[in-house]
Amino acid sequence: MGARARKQTRTPSLPNEPFRMSNTNKVWTAALVVIGDEILSGRTQDKNVAQIARWLQVQGIRLSEVRVVSDGMDTIAHAVNALRSTHDYLFTTGGIGPTHDDITVDAVAAALDVEVVVHPEAKKMLVDYYADKPGGLTDARLRMARVPAGADLIPNRMSGAPGIKYGNIFLMAGVPHITAQMLDGLTGTLEGGAPLLSETVGCWTAESEVAEILREVEKAHDDCQIGSYPFFREGRIGANFVIRSTSDEVLQSAVDTLCEALGEEGYDFTPGGI
Repeated sequence: MGARARKQTRTPSLPNEPFRMSNTNKVWTAALVVIGDEILSGRTQDKNVAQIARWLQVQGIRLSEVRVVSDGMDTIAHAVNALRSTHDYLFTTGGIGPTHDDITVDAVAAALDVEVVVHPEAKKMLVDYYADKPGGLTDARLRMARVPAGADLIPNRMSGAPGIKYGNIFLMAGVPHITAQMLDGLTGTLEGGAPLLSETVGCWTAESEVAEILREVEKAHDDCQIGSYPFFREGRIGANFVIRSTSDEVLQSAVDTLCEALGEEGYDFTPGGI
């Protein structure tokens, strides 16, 4: 067994507004609507769920639900209305580009019962960005300045076209590296709770053989969750156990207890995961 490998998610130092952590024990939640026929058809593999989930975790917000929907006005609007009132935050990805099938802004505006308008600041951003680009600011590119009336903007240094925020709703690009820029623009601006810390312990065994150990360790530690993720590699069955908590003290106690229990039962475990 190697030395303990600490794998924790901590609040980073933020360049702009400080992290706004709640003083209560409230668990802040978010939902995500992934929009796009290309995702549902399998032609494009979504990468935004993982990066948004990781980003939210650092902000002290839990991603608790994800829906993947087609490029349809009613479908998008229904998902938005179903999720925006049951979560603290709602994110969408996809459908805010320059083409005719980019209808997320229209669908969200319909869900909110507001008009679609051209945001003057967004238009200026696009004018500046496309000033030296071939073709300049075309009517198609100007579509990226359209927002639900009353919306604010999310900065985007990558392509000039901003994201959109309306209340607790955040409309973001479908292209992952552009989404990352928009998340960067939001960093430190959302209210959340304590970030979720995690460590991993790997073990070459079927998870069913240690299910009771996992259950007892989690039961003995409040504010602690243990997820078991089995795998088959090199002709062998194993599992990684991910221990999560908002308390570093509870986390370390749970990890130590789990490792001790596995060792006592004769299981060879690997701190840091396999």
